[in-house]
Amino acid sequence: MDAHKQIPIIYNIFPRLAGTMSDWLRHAERAADMGFNWVFVNSILYPGYSGSLYAIKHHYRINPIFLPKDSKKNGMATLESILKKFVDIGLWPMMDLVINHTSRDCPLVHERPSWYVHGEHGEILSPFVRDLSNPKKITVWDDLAEIDNSGSSDREGLWAYWAELVKYYLGLGFKGFRCDAAYKVPAELWRYLVEVGTSVAPEAMFFAETLGATEEQTLALEGTGLHYIFNSSKWWDFEQPWCLAQHEEFGKIAPSISFPESHDTSRLAADSNGSEAVQRQRYAFASTFSAGLMIPIGYEFGFKRRLDVVLTSPKHWEKPSFDIRQFIRRVNLLKLEHPLLHGEGTFQVTKKALNALVLERQTEQAPGKLGWILVNKNLDKSVTVTLDGVAALSPDHRLYRICRDESPRAGESFSDKTVILDPAEVALVMEPADVKQEDRSDTGYPPPSGKDFLTQLRKGLGFSLP
Repeated sequence: MDAHKQIPIIYNIFPRLAGTMSDWLRHAERAADMGFNWVFVNSILYPGYSGSLYAIKHHYRINPIFLPKDSKKNGMATLESILKKFVDIGLWPMMDLVINHTSRDCPLVHERPSWYVHGEHGEILSPFVRDLSNPKKITVWDDLAEIDNSGSSDREGLWAYWAELVKYYLGLGFKGFRCDAAYKVPAELWRYLVEVGTSVAPEAMFFAETLGATEEQTLALEGTGLHYIFNSSKWWDFEQPWCLAQHEEFGKIAPSISFPESHDTSRLAADSNGSEAVQRQRYAFASTFSAGLMIPIGYEFGFKRRLDVVLTSPKHWEKPSFDIRQFIRRVNLLKLEHPLLHGEGTFQVTKKALNALVLERQTEQAPGKLGWILVNKNLDKSVTVTLDGVAALSPDHRLYRICRDESPRAGESFSDKTVILDPAEVALVMEPADVKQEDRSDTGYPPPSGKDFLTQLRKGLGFSLP
């Protein structure tokens, strides 16, 4: 299987912050240099009156604020050229697939009224979401019109419209879709679109976004063929049982993607008062916990201003609080190279401690191998972790201090089975990866472009090839 399908490491270029298409490439080059292999660009289609990225008015026109001055017509030729450049530098491009609503002023509202959800008096309704912690709290997006993908009297025509949209953008050069509010779309439609997409482009990938969904709504996506689902590990305190239980339950649907922050959440650096240690902790943990991971633009610099789908602009580019690009690059390389960090994995808490988490990891990609994720839950104090009672630990296991810049890539021995973790530190205990020269042709990084991605990463980190 192509490694992009196994290990998606995604950099989110938020277009309102990044600027026009001509500006995206420098951000993409930075992402590629950090070891990312996917680039996700939020909705860039022509918006309705609210200006929100997710209030799409025209599905085959580009939002004019993203068009360079030299773009012609609707900007599709420029977009196609940019997508090719993404692939050339080793990044597979992903776009938003927003099919549960349009803008309220979308021409389809009048041209295809049967495609929309109507109220008691025939009015077109807006989508809404209930707060999971307070069901009485309802957020209604009144600039949007909700699509009736389930009960439309012209369901065949509606679904065909979405299928043509998928085929068009795959043909333009996108390799995947972030399926916005996937839980609000019937499972049968996802099965259909995944089948359509992969018949046109076998490498196409569909990533389900389910932020705000109930457990029942999320589990309804089982059997859809969606390739990945974004998880909620960002909110785990490393103590409560819900995260591991949810991880096991949602594993029925698809492997998952972790994120320490997203364009839908507050910035982690703002929440942590600018702590670089927390920024490293949450990225390191995301890389070890899930099959894939994602960060938005600016995470590497500790940006604090929340991204806004209406108001954010390039003038909001911030002065870096810190620069952890080399750390991210090192973590990404470790994830790409080490089979124990591939795939979704199964977890078991090995030792319970007040200030530390010791989490055993297994995965089908490394049969018979065991590793442990060590997390210092304390943000301002060091903690000592002992593994003397772990019977499966062998002399071959090494300690990888992935949060430390001076950490050797090959790991270090620790015969006394005792580890002192810095505040907020994450470390790994696992056997070294057996990376052979002849194996590199099967890594799949990047898509065929004549460039050895892993070799370039190693050179950038100052490591010689084994």
